[in-house]
Amino acid sequence: MNFIKTTEQSSKYNDLEKMSVIDLLENINNEDKTVPLAVEKAIPQIEHLVNQVVAKMKLGGRLFYIGAGTSGRLGIVDASECPPTFGVSFDLVIGLIAGGDNAIRKAVEFAEDDSKQAWNDLQEWNITQNDVVIGIAASGTTPYVIGGLAKCNENNIITGCITCNEGSPLAKTAQFPIEVVVGPEFVTGSSRMKAGTAQKLVLNMISTATMIQLGHVKGNKMVDMQLSNNKLVDRGIRMIMEELSINYEEANKLLRKFGNVRNAIKNYKLKNNP
Repeated sequence: MNFIKTTEQSSKYNDLEKMSVIDLLENINNEDKTVPLAVEKAIPQIEHLVNQVVAKMKLGGRLFYIGAGTSGRLGIVDASECPPTFGVSFDLVIGLIAGGDNAIRKAVEFAEDDSKQAWNDLQEWNITQNDVVIGIAASGTTPYVIGGLAKCNENNIITGCITCNEGSPLAKTAQFPIEVVVGPEFVTGSSRMKAGTAQKLVLNMISTATMIQLGHVKGNKMVDMQLSNNKLVDRGIRMIMEELSINYEEANKLLRKFGNVRNAIKNYKLKNNP
């Protein structure tokens, strides 16, 4: 390996088993505090990739996340939150994990070592040149992810990545790499900790900024969110109340009639301000 794999370097702490609970928690928290600062340094890289995603989605493209283990699960979490949050189709942002859906709950041995499988998984979704594929791997060395991006490059599909080691094979493969260098983990090599937190923060930024750019937020409100439980229905009603200066009952009727916040507000304004 011709680069420094900082995610695998020895922790700054030792004799963890001798620490009290409060010492463990405070030391973990002290390490976690460094993560947003590492993400901040990568914002220019994140911006370049988000611009690519937005441009392709405006052409009808989709966003794919591919990863293994924790990285794959984080991609699936972000993808699965887009439909309820922004009211988009379930197949607009898609998370794929090495080993398939079984690997979400239980590790599939050696799945991440198959450099050909990610491309096979992407082909099942009929991937096209309008799509963008982001590989997620803390180490930057996962064959499943690198192999998938390499095939995408060969097929003129835009690629990005999120990794926590600088100068990794993955970053060199991706057209738009994001490198968030968080340093050694509190527990040596446990990249589900700071690296996982960094990846989650970046994924939040990518999907949220993209959806805002595509018009799924008005002001600061999730006007296209799916009303999938009572809490969200109540939130939607209060959004309408605030926007239109009407009471709860009237806002509730509008929301029930028109199905989401955006349509309720739009139709009310059309009726009352022709």
